[in-house]
Amino acid sequence: MMPILHSTKTLEVLEPPTATRTGVGVFEYTDHFTVFHYGRMPDLIPGKGEATCRMAAFNFTLLEEAGVPTHFRRFIPPNRIEFDLARVPDPDSGPPSVGTYLVPVQVLFRNELPHGNSVHRRLAAGTLTQAQAGLRRIPTVGEKLYPPLIEYATMLEAVNRFIGPAEAQRLAGVTGDQFQAMGDLAVKVNNVLSGHAREVGLNHCDGKVEFLAIDDGRIVVADSPGTPDESRLMANGVHCGKQVLRDWYVTHRLEVPVNQLIADGVPRDRWPLPAPLPPEFLPVMSDLYRALSATWTGERFSDAPDLHAATRAVTSLIR
Repeated sequence: MMPILHSTKTLEVLEPPTATRTGVGVFEYTDHFTVFHYGRMPDLIPGKGEATCRMAAFNFTLLEEAGVPTHFRRFIPPNRIEFDLARVPDPDSGPPSVGTYLVPVQVLFRNELPHGNSVHRRLAAGTLTQAQAGLRRIPTVGEKLYPPLIEYATMLEAVNRFIGPAEAQRLAGVTGDQFQAMGDLAVKVNNVLSGHAREVGLNHCDGKVEFLAIDDGRIVVADSPGTPDESRLMANGVHCGKQVLRDWYVTHRLEVPVNQLIADGVPRDRWPLPAPLPPEFLPVMSDLYRALSATWTGERFSDAPDLHAATRAVTSLIR
């Protein structure tokens, strides 16, 4: 077993990848959640892992039916997925010149800018300009973007950072055609997931896509697009995911200052422990994740409320 300590998933390697072929891995989706780049927070949300895994398996099938190539192999109920496993590049030496590997760059898309998004914060701080974002003016909170804003970010750094297209292609180690394929696939993933969200009464506000570069030149979609760990989904004006938890930490000034800790060179094992969530959050968030998954996939959880009731409970909790 190879645990991914800073992720909500645990990885089991069934067949190690080599320079010339993919291996086989299994992700177990756990009940952990992450915020602020800290890694696994102290609480578990019952049922979150299964709910998220079922959405991931559904989405891979949806994407492949739309012609999007992915690394998905099969769903192993209730909370595991088997997939094609690639080598992870060394962050210091970069991607290999040949072979199959995880592209160390992710593509982000933003369809609208609800409360909690990073675009407004970065525009206010000057780390993002209107020109860089292709915006004619500063958008309002909740504004929809036509076309969606496309951004790039690193993946293997202590805290991932936004980068421009030129740096993204260089760090990805791909050709111009492959880099174009990454962008085209991200747009198609967004279109497929956003279309499904509309069909089930949800807003797909933003999300991200990760990729494998295959040794025959193909680019395929990896990880878990369209799940609440990778996308911002809203129903009835309520965030259906970890933004609810992130807001609680910020409101109570309990967020862990990860960026400052890294800048100060504090080893991760000496970081302060995050405050636990109030116990009343856990059943409400459990219901939210399971109701979201049921709405998205059409697979009911026997004891989960419908999504309207789940979002009402969240609204009552955070007032």
